[in-house]
Amino acid sequence: MRYSRLIAGTMTWGIWGKNLNTNQIITLMQHCIEQQVTSFDHADIYGNYSTEANFGNALAQSGISRNTIQLISKCGIQLINEDRNTTVKHYNYDTNYIIKSAEDSLKHLKTDYLDLFLLHRPSPLMQPDEIAEAISNLKKRGLIRHFGVSNFSSSQVDLIASSVPVTVNQIELSLSQQTAMHNGALDYMMTHNITPMAWSPLGNIFREDTEQTRRVHNQLGDLLDKYNATKDQLLLAWILKHPSQIHPVIGTTTKQRIADAAKAVDINLELQDWFKILEANQGYEVA
Repeated sequence: MRYSRLIAGTMTWGIWGKNLNTNQIITLMQHCIEQQVTSFDHADIYGNYSTEANFGNALAQSGISRNTIQLISKCGIQLINEDRNTTVKHYNYDTNYIIKSAEDSLKHLKTDYLDLFLLHRPSPLMQPDEIAEAISNLKKRGLIRHFGVSNFSSSQVDLIASSVPVTVNQIELSLSQQTAMHNGALDYMMTHNITPMAWSPLGNIFREDTEQTRRVHNQLGDLLDKYNATKDQLLLAWILKHPSQIHPVIGTTTKQRIADAAKAVDINLELQDWFKILEANQGYEVA
């Protein structure tokens, strides 16, 4: 397994969230590693293009050995930014731009290579041959180990894979957002040996108070004692049960929640309990 079973998402580590300082980032990285969460998920745009550099500065001072962690980043989304001469939010997957994005991420993260480099979102104008040329360049130079995509449909993955192998697709997936389980996306990934990563793995269960989320909370509550677990652990265990070997990307910066999440890896939901949670979310039994 190239990546830790749970992945630490860094989107809120910078100015888009907790705005952690260098010492706080070092402490949080070390805590994640202690919980066997050794993969860290970035994107160039996080923190308005600042979070990678903040993380890299902390990593350089942390004493953490590079070969004990995995660094993931993404490129392609262009935010409106005077410094980057962008006047409209858009996507850019030109060969030279992809190469420069990877090089910039390496410089900011203060590392010689990325374990995984992803295209952040699909563009209507992306050309597989241009993407393949960029990825081939980066791999030959040892700057990236593996290549993947994020938020791509199966047909879009096919389009890119026609020119360059795709090893990961990072998608939104949770109990409350199960589209990938039913539209063939996870089946496709299993068939093509593509690793699924799931962002927002807890979905809306703790963010919204609806009839649906109340049903889920009630069902999870009935299982807490049986598994000696918390509700968020059960939600992660529900995802981890899927045979496609999904890697949830957890976005919390709270140490206790990270420690709790890590314990979900050891929870093996019984078959009927998995379907009870599914039924509570759907509001009806399976056909």
